[in-house]
Amino acid sequence: MAVKAQAQPMVSDRSSLGTLRQVLAPIGQILIFVIGGSLLLGTIVVMLALALQAGQANLLNGVVSVLPLVIIDGLVLGFLYATIALGYTLVYGVLEFINFAHGEIYMVGAFVGGGLGIWLASQGLLATMHPLIFVVIAVFVAMLASGLLAVGIERFAYRPLRGAPRLVPLISAIGVSLVLQDLVRLIAGPARFNLRYPTLNLGGRIPLFEMSTAAGTNLRVSIDNQSLIFIITSLLMLVALNYLINVTKLGKAIRAVAQDRPTASLMGINVNLIIALTFFVGGALGGGAGVLFGIKYSTVNPYIGFIAGLKAFTAAVLGGIGNITGAMVGGIVLGLLEAFVSTYLTLFTNGRLSGPDYASVASFLILIGILVFRPSGLLGEAATQKV
Repeated sequence: MAVKAQAQPMVSDRSSLGTLRQVLAPIGQILIFVIGGSLLLGTIVVMLALALQAGQANLLNGVVSVLPLVIIDGLVLGFLYATIALGYTLVYGVLEFINFAHGEIYMVGAFVGGGLGIWLASQGLLATMHPLIFVVIAVFVAMLASGLLAVGIERFAYRPLRGAPRLVPLISAIGVSLVLQDLVRLIAGPARFNLRYPTLNLGGRIPLFEMSTAAGTNLRVSIDNQSLIFIITSLLMLVALNYLINVTKLGKAIRAVAQDRPTASLMGINVNLIIALTFFVGGALGGGAGVLFGIKYSTVNPYIGFIAGLKAFTAAVLGGIGNITGAMVGGIVLGLLEAFVSTYLTLFTNGRLSGPDYASVASFLILIGILVFRPSGLLGEAATQKV
């Protein structure tokens, strides 16, 4: 059906309201998982606190007092994984190929945004520029640079191996990943190995609500502007990607190539061009996520792409590899889980176990469980083999 839609004129029988509903539908699914995951994990830690209350005084009060902050931190981390995972799942949906260099594309985007900020500051332009304008410019430039880099990688490292056994392009992707790490390290040099983003005056924290704790104190819950920008920009990227894939002519061509490359070629679709554009979009999403990470956490280095890319790949598999909404959902679930384990494992063990050290262990245990009981992921569909 996707191929036929590509061949027909762009006349849609869907109303504008129906198109808008289709484009915004993933936000509703994400909201359900955000609320459901937060409630589930929150209930679990409160029940554990009640069970361990006898051994540790004021444990329940401590658990509840940091719960909103843990949820916010989990959402920011989750949207980071989700935005990177979009690039993974987009490329896999077309080529059924895991681009393991995608984490390094994200890292390059972070360096491009940071380098742009340093250059603007040295020219005295950053001081006269509104911080949000810099964020927009940095995200745009990083997306463009990362997208072009992804296209170049596809052209010279993946396209010649397209007909080879699947293990061959996988090894090529790992090689590209290592090359990009060392190349950025060489260009940055020792002075810029840990690249610091310029300090942006994005304002203070935005209050959300107040809550009373068991000790009778009022807890003010707020979110910083960097985190809010991160979440809003990630959602905008998801909506834009969903619109591109499901509404536009290019999206129909991408779906046609994903469904059947030889037939799409016979129908007049330039398969190589569509695959290159798919890599461009996926790389651009990774580059944008890199800039958002740099603005949020201030410092980047050539190795930030490895772990982030691995977690994003986990998020894509968790949500259903090849499913755009699933990539976002998987990232959010993974981010919430890591934030809860990182904070509450330390609290429940009274510091004997370091939560951040075991957060990744818990994430991959959950991934194993999902793959055992639902191999297609949370929102994925079982694949059927063509005969």
